[in-house]
Amino acid sequence: MHIFNVRVYYEDTDMAGIVYHANYLKFIERARSDWVKDQGLDQNAMREEGIVFVVRRIEADYLAPAKYDDVLEVRTVTKSMTGVRLIMSQEVLRGEEVLFRAEVTAVCATLDGHPVRLPARLRRQVH
Repeated sequence: MHIFNVRVYYEDTDMAGIVYHANYLKFIERARSDWVKDQGLDQNAMREEGIVFVVRRIEADYLAPAKYDDVLEVRTVTKSMTGVRLIMSQEVLRGEEVLFRAEVTAVCATLDGHPVRLPARLRRQVH
């Protein structure tokens, strides 16, 4: 399991002082980017080689609101991986309370959008 912490800032909230729904997607994106780095992959180098990660699908459940100045924990777990698809489960928690849950399917593509295999290094490390 990969853990990424994030603090809720004023800019993350709506007029009611709770986290605006779209910002949970930003929080889990940051956590996935951090996870990729922890796997030893350099996304800038990948892009220079013409390959990028692309989110293909997200299924999300909003369970409870986060509020201004909360410290949140994003937990990321790899559920499955094939040669071309990575499925991750992500949760955003405040303490032990799960506020948001998502299942994310990511793939790799060329800069012009054609699918390619996930990096071999990633496939070896995660399996």
